[in-house]
Amino acid sequence: MGGRMQNDVMASDKRRERLAAIDEIIKRADIRFVRLQFSDIVGSAKQVTIPISHWDDAVENGVWFDGSAVEGFARVAESDMYLVADLDTFAPIPWEMELSTARVICDVYTPDGTPFAGDPRFVLKRQLARAAEMGFDFMIGPELEFFLFRPHRDGSLIPLQPHDEAGYFDVSTDLSHSVRRQMIDALSALGIRIEAAHHEVASGQSEIDFQYGPALSIADYTMTLRMTLKAIAQKNGLHCTFMPKPITGINGSGMHVHQSLWRRGKGITAMYDPENDYDLSQEALQFIAGQLAHAKAMAPLLAPLVNSYKRLVPGYEAPIYLSWGRTNRSALIRIPRTSRNRPQSTRCELRCPDPSANPYLAYTVMLAAGLDGIEQRMAPPLPSEEDLFHMDDARAGLETLPGSLGDALDALKKDPVIQEALGQHVYERYVEAKSQEWNDYQLFVSQWELDRYLKIY
Repeated sequence: MGGRMQNDVMASDKRRERLAAIDEIIKRADIRFVRLQFSDIVGSAKQVTIPISHWDDAVENGVWFDGSAVEGFARVAESDMYLVADLDTFAPIPWEMELSTARVICDVYTPDGTPFAGDPRFVLKRQLARAAEMGFDFMIGPELEFFLFRPHRDGSLIPLQPHDEAGYFDVSTDLSHSVRRQMIDALSALGIRIEAAHHEVASGQSEIDFQYGPALSIADYTMTLRMTLKAIAQKNGLHCTFMPKPITGINGSGMHVHQSLWRRGKGITAMYDPENDYDLSQEALQFIAGQLAHAKAMAPLLAPLVNSYKRLVPGYEAPIYLSWGRTNRSALIRIPRTSRNRPQSTRCELRCPDPSANPYLAYTVMLAAGLDGIEQRMAPPLPSEEDLFHMDDARAGLETLPGSLGDALDALKKDPVIQEALGQHVYERYVEAKSQEWNDYQLFVSQWELDRYLKIY
């Protein structure tokens, strides 16, 4: 009892200190509005804007809203919910300083004061608590790819016009270099640490990489990055998209995620073992095995769009085989080389997610799958170091990811581990939303079909 009371006192003191720091920010930046942000089930950012005069009341009592109007949240009969600000996420919005606006990320609660089971942020928190009980912290570092397109004079985007013709790591003097610098400056102002930014393989395609950190913070940052990049692109007369495969015949956009487990509260990695050929601990190997075992069921969370599966095909540097290895970038899970002098950098890189994913749910199922591998003491298959990009299924001798969103949803319906990680509410609402998306796609007659068949048949 004494320990719990002491923790409560420490939390209260920390809260007062954070509120005092926020008050200083509000005065210094002359903040007049605050955007209270949260995520719906499919990963779209939602927000409620309040005047600064209502901030103290919002902190004390929350801000009520109608959850039935938010994708996958609640039925009309159970619609009342309220937002509770996570004070650690308060920051002025750098591209809206003329409007003196700040943002804060919120958790969603029900009228009885309990966390809402359909809040993706709560779903991730719940899985992180499970990891903590097992003695682990989950650290991640995603790499988000995206395209910048130049709108036509009438404002339309079709046909798509990549704003440059540069290639991988090219040094260019066009607008993309300036825009990426503006994006990094804006992200840094929001407290997000960026490790690198560069041009990617395709024309008009770039990548920005986070410095690794705790999974909850990185999920918040992922949501913030998507909003920031779109806003900065728009200010430069460009359109930023995280659509996985916007152009036929060229590379799509992925979100490779570097992952590591750390000993809870000890500041040391749980992934490293110098006696292993890959410098991986037994727990790291079991974590990898769990992700491979549940990869098909994770697919509709990691690659959530109909369009995602047009990226996950052979020949475009996107992984489709359920394999792992070190030198093989065609593997689903890659083990980056580590220096014996830097064992803390030992990690595994999951390469199938794309940037359209809801980061809270994506990181949730990745962690749940890996922890299941540890709990069940799974052993991964032998590593695959040969190039799989140009091998057919029979020659590779490996299973593959689902070939469509429909197949991915079928795999999710058969996997109780991933379902449990999501929770009944999110699982049911997510499958309902994505099944509708898949059904709509199946019923739609595309331009490709008209061009292919209309004159022949």
